[in-house]
Amino acid sequence: MASDETTFTIESDDGSSDELSIPTDMLELLAEEDDESSAQIVGDLALISCAQRIHGAVHHGQGQAGPELEEIEEATLDRFEERFGQTFGEMTGHDH
Repeated sequence: MASDETTFTIESDDGSSDELSIPTDMLELLAEEDDESSAQIVGDLALISCAQRIHGAVHHGQGQAGPELEEIEEATLDRFEERFGQTFGEMTGHDH
């Protein structure tokens, strides 16, 4: 199955930017609702990835995570719950 690509531009407050191209067919497969935009899907994926990475660093990394990492995890998981309406543990079945 051939797929067109959808290109996204990511910009940050510091003025840096990046571009990312994703197969359009994949975005359509990931859409949970008909009115969910491709940008929303990529935003969801970005936040899920950030939550997984900070969770791994705090709970599955080498040694004891310091208070700074724990604060970053807490802030990230708060944003996760705001966006998805459920906790990281509820969504993934992986809770500590």
